[in-house]
Amino acid sequence: MWFVSMLAVLASLLYVYAALPEDVVLQEDGVKQIIVHRDTLFYAMTGAIAFVNVLVFILAKVAPKQEDFRAWFHGQIITINVFFIIGLFLVSLFNSQEKYNYARIDFIIYGSVVLMVVWAISWPVWKIFKRFSVKQAV
Repeated sequence: MWFVSMLAVLASLLYVYAALPEDVVLQEDGVKQIIVHRDTLFYAMTGAIAFVNVLVFILAKVAPKQEDFRAWFHGQIITINVFFIIGLFLVSLFNSQEKYNYARIDFIIYGSVVLMVVWAISWPVWKIFKRFSVKQAV
């Protein structure tokens, strides 16, 4: 699943890159705008995606025998990839010429952040639960 999510985020990046204008507006506050060139955004996102997904290989070398932790970590990377996909499409939608009510999709954006946080918290909670639920041998 991690590999599929990595392919999905890369495909999303290429799709969004093709649809973006030359100057991409990232934030708009009245008259003030934060604008980057689409190539800068593309290479920054490529670097971020590569860094996050390479962590899977680094963890495999550092902790090869901790299968349960590695499985959880793969899940965390998947949630980050989902966040990247949603963020990329939000930037694309924001820079399109269409009028859109962003209040209709805020639950998706915040939901992806909540998913990352819940997954990140799940490992320590699982370890604490496992420690207290295991009965000591007599």
